[in-house]
Amino acid sequence: MRALAVLLFLFGLGIGCAGAHELRPAYLEILETEPETYSILWKVPARGEFRLSLHVRMPESCAETEAPVTAIADAASTSRWRVRCPGGLAGRTIVIDGLVATYTDALARIVRADGTVQTQRLTPDFPELTVVAAPTSGDTARTYFLLGVEHIMLGLDHLLFVLALLLLIGSPRRLVATITAFTVAHSVTLAFAALGLARAPQAPVEALVALSIVPVAAEIVLKQRGRSDLSSRYPWVIAFVFGLLHGFGFGGALAEIGLPQKDVPLALLTFNLGVEAGQLVFVMLALAAIGSLKLLLAIPPARGSSSLM
Repeated sequence: MRALAVLLFLFGLGIGCAGAHELRPAYLEILETEPETYSILWKVPARGEFRLSLHVRMPESCAETEAPVTAIADAASTSRWRVRCPGGLAGRTIVIDGLVATYTDALARIVRADGTVQTQRLTPDFPELTVVAAPTSGDTARTYFLLGVEHIMLGLDHLLFVLALLLLIGSPRRLVATITAFTVAHSVTLAFAALGLARAPQAPVEALVALSIVPVAAEIVLKQRGRSDLSSRYPWVIAFVFGLLHGFGFGGALAEIGLPQKDVPLALLTFNLGVEAGQLVFVMLALAAIGSLKLLLAIPPARGSSSLM
């Protein structure tokens, strides 16, 4: 168990500090500024001068009214331009060329003049979207729920922290209390950050989230040595404190995605439910793996196996 704690420590530092969200999605925002006129923001992950070869293909009826202006900063290539689309975009198809050849996703967000928002996640298997006349609440709920699931599943720093908590906790009752404390804490700061009620610089937050595994890994080592302190006896305390920090990480990601003006509570709720669903699936899989490992280690070797060697 001590070796596992060290591995968690090194893995958390190596992956988390290097950028636990390395598979960042591309981001497309289309804002209707006037009838049939749109401002486009296209952000693609980049490393230095190199960026993913992803390009937005607007409907053939659309024509540029302003040429794209591109800048590279904060590990992303950002382009802005304007187009005019006679008849509007409703019913038209937008394609992300090059997406099928990557392992990343693209998030598309279309904001209409009336404030309604269509948000859709594009993948290598489905690299296009059809603009709807009016998105429904069900569309919004489904999109933000899936975004929440995806964010937690790609957030290796968050998952490693949860795994470390599982290894630290012995009883089911304490496990429920600890996971509940973590959920309540990050739900609060997620809402505050996403709504703009509280702000924290995203880069330092992500670094601290990655480093949050260090004290938990240290507690696992102390527990194996027969020593314990307050956080070992009451793990929900450390889960709540670091849950507040993790919530700022979730909220920062959601703030970058944006919330639909007319469905803010629904989008916030379903994103958080998606995070919780992904976390619950991970906890169940981790518990099953730990239980299977204990079972395998408890099986005595077959008689005569040593003589065959």
